[in-house]
Amino acid sequence: MSWLRTTARRRRRPLFGGASAVAVADRTPADRDRALDGLRALALLAVPVGHWLIGGFTLDGGGALHNASLLTAVGGLAPASWALQMLGIFFLVGGHASVLSLRRATGRGESTRSWLGGRLVRLGRPVLGVTAVWAMLLPLLYGLGVPEATLRTGATLVIQPLWFVGVYAVITALTPCCVRAARWMGAWAAAPLAASVAVVDFLRYGPYAEAMPPWLSLLNLLPGWMFAYQLGVSWGERRLGRRAAWSLLLGGAAVFAALLLCFHYPTSMVGVPGQHRTNSHPPSLLVLALASAQSGAAVLLRDRLARLLRRPALWAPVALVNLSALTILCWHQTAMLSLAVPASFLGQFSGLTASPDGLGWLLARLAWLPVFAAALLLIGRTTRRFEAPWTGVTGARRAAAALLAAGFGAFALGLA
Repeated sequence: MSWLRTTARRRRRPLFGGASAVAVADRTPADRDRALDGLRALALLAVPVGHWLIGGFTLDGGGALHNASLLTAVGGLAPASWALQMLGIFFLVGGHASVLSLRRATGRGESTRSWLGGRLVRLGRPVLGVTAVWAMLLPLLYGLGVPEATLRTGATLVIQPLWFVGVYAVITALTPCCVRAARWMGAWAAAPLAASVAVVDFLRYGPYAEAMPPWLSLLNLLPGWMFAYQLGVSWGERRLGRRAAWSLLLGGAAVFAALLLCFHYPTSMVGVPGQHRTNSHPPSLLVLALASAQSGAAVLLRDRLARLLRRPALWAPVALVNLSALTILCWHQTAMLSLAVPASFLGQFSGLTASPDGLGWLLARLAWLPVFAAALLLIGRTTRRFEAPWTGVTGARRAAAALLAAGFGAFALGLA
């Protein structure tokens, strides 16, 4: 994405500064794989849309906000989470992009260690930024009268999406291993990861479930999310073609249906309060089946999507969203909270501070979505600087930011 970074240097805060569609299209190299960027943007935007649609609040007698889920009240909406759970696509594209980036870096004579260090630093800067800023906001908001329960609710929401960055960083560090596996086994390199998740699911949900330790599900964390990344690496190594893509699409869909109908996996792809089983934390085999089908479809639709994104009006938002990917991921919950917290002092507003209790609340929340998006745009004008290199920032300030981030993390996790 070097051309994107060049565009960013030429126009400060391009996503929020209004670069024209034609200008963005003109600066795009002719050989740019627009389909990959389109898939990444689609998967990325599904995160805030999903959180904003499903996640709500309840307002207690003391005026404090508490997290609530629309799926608790309207379980019939759970199939909507199948379309909103697109992390499989994100990891697929991430694996493909990492292969190309590593190949270019080694071609320039750069070491794998140096390449990896650069990738991890770029992932870490926005996370450190949002957590450090929130660490400074907490005492200020408390002093302004925001209840501690509301602050803990907000801290939980802010830190909730950041697990993804940590998992993605670990998997990125394993890219060289994924490349070797792809060259040896092709798309089949992802099969042992799926088998590992299937074994753990059998142990924690099968006839021996009561004898299994609670931590067993954590064994699915790495292979579960690495599955689609490995497919992406195989794709980038040209070891995943259309025939394999059809197998992933049809096989994934068949396994997905079987797990729901025959093995009674939860319908929702996200956690629902009150349910003792979850598909996403950590991922179950149902998540991998969905990721398989999505990955197969992505490979098959790649050329068609690339042709569609030749249109400047469609390509410009895709390119600009990719420029601010981590800003969107890290700050979208803050955008929602920037409206909900002040509103909590005024009372209950349907779709915002009122309890998510039905379709009426959903319609009201849909009306709030453009307002959340506008708030994210405004916040992003300032916070996007955390994605850029921290030139001129002293070691002392970096250490202070790390200390603030650690303090916020402890507060969010209930350790302080």
